[in-house]
Amino acid sequence: MEAEGRVPGPPLHPPPAAAAAAGGGAEPEPPAGAAGAARAPPPAAAAVLEFDDDEDDLEVFSKDASLAEANSFSPSMPTSPSSMINQYKFEDEPELRDLFITVDDPESHITAIETFITYRVVTKTSRSEFDSSEYEVRRRYQDFLWLKSKLEEAHPTLIIPPLPEKFIMKGMVERFSDEFIETRRKALHKFLNRIADHPTLTFNEDFKIFLTAQAWELSSHKKQGPGLLSRMGQTVRAVASSVRGGVKNRPEMFTEMNDYMETFSQKINVLDKIAHRIYKEEREYFNEMKEYGPIHTLWSASEEDIADSLKGVASCIDKCCKATEKRMAGLSENLLPIIHEYVLYSEILMGVLKRRDQIQGELNSKVDALANKKAEKDLITEEIGKLEDKVECANNALKADWDRWKQNMQYDMRSAFTNVADNNLRYYEECLATWESFLTSQTADLHLEEVSEDRP
Repeated sequence: MEAEGRVPGPPLHPPPAAAAAAGGGAEPEPPAGAAGAARAPPPAAAAVLEFDDDEDDLEVFSKDASLAEANSFSPSMPTSPSSMINQYKFEDEPELRDLFITVDDPESHITAIETFITYRVVTKTSRSEFDSSEYEVRRRYQDFLWLKSKLEEAHPTLIIPPLPEKFIMKGMVERFSDEFIETRRKALHKFLNRIADHPTLTFNEDFKIFLTAQAWELSSHKKQGPGLLSRMGQTVRAVASSVRGGVKNRPEMFTEMNDYMETFSQKINVLDKIAHRIYKEEREYFNEMKEYGPIHTLWSASEEDIADSLKGVASCIDKCCKATEKRMAGLSENLLPIIHEYVLYSEILMGVLKRRDQIQGELNSKVDALANKKAEKDLITEEIGKLEDKVECANNALKADWDRWKQNMQYDMRSAFTNVADNNLRYYEECLATWESFLTSQTADLHLEEVSEDRP
């Protein structure tokens, strides 16, 4: 039985440096930065992942599902430009963090039907809307999927952070391996902290329930969601909207966003494929190096005259092999997860832009109806007014999140490429120093031999 619930305690005001220690004895890990905050987030998952086999666990970023929630709009969202200012922040205001989340302590669960992993989610907060200052619950992957779905439903034109995908990329990690579980844990940790640092998503009620509810409470809350027919209706309307063609009266800003994302998506996907190919080749090279060095050591046993040289080569290869292993770790921790995260972000953003266009399309269809139906003029005019507010709210929400996302993307990319450059420099310097040392020793030995031969 899952042990979870509230941990009572005094109001908490931890310093930012203590955020990663929220999970007890877990290794310190700084929370991911907000989409617009200039913070250095931890690495995300390095590969496309697979986990739960539940029927509920659908592929996270299916292209066919990009419009599934397109027609949902949170009733709690502002419906007029005046109230919209309170919902979304347009300036980067300094703020103190009051919500710290750690994902750690994965546990395997085996039943007659399935095998799955749960993760401990520890939350520490000083917010008044929480009944306690600390919570500890256990969540499985499908719970994270549910949270992401609810956030998309409530905020269709905000950029929801990506989750690690359900499917594993062959050759990267093995299902249920320690590497896989740790990769997923880091990605889930980053997902929750990106939400916590978002100026709007952090106050979502479903997010609060996810962090605080016991297992039975969360299960009960999940059943209160929209029914199958409602979701099907939303999907049908979304597909119908997309079939009708391009959106009229789309502001130039969003056309530029769409063009930018098409180019970005193409480039980041190519970069992702090449980076994974390089990593695979590096791993193959590393495996060859592990076999290459010992051969020289074995050979030295039967070659007395060059035994020292052969052992020296074996030692150099061993040192270079260890340096290669470090460089591979740098790629898997500092480059691959960042690039792949933004592959997923590109899909999310394309879906957000389509949902914005759908809202615009609804307004356009009502304006066209007003021109053709004089009898229902008053009713249609009222609907148009509501849709105009809805479109303006969606536009401003997306614009604010777009600026925040681009700032964070540029920071993450610069950090990733800087780390790769630094790792490469260290790698080549270490290998160069190793071989130079060997060459110097061999040159000195040759010189001594020549002097010895010249003596009478």
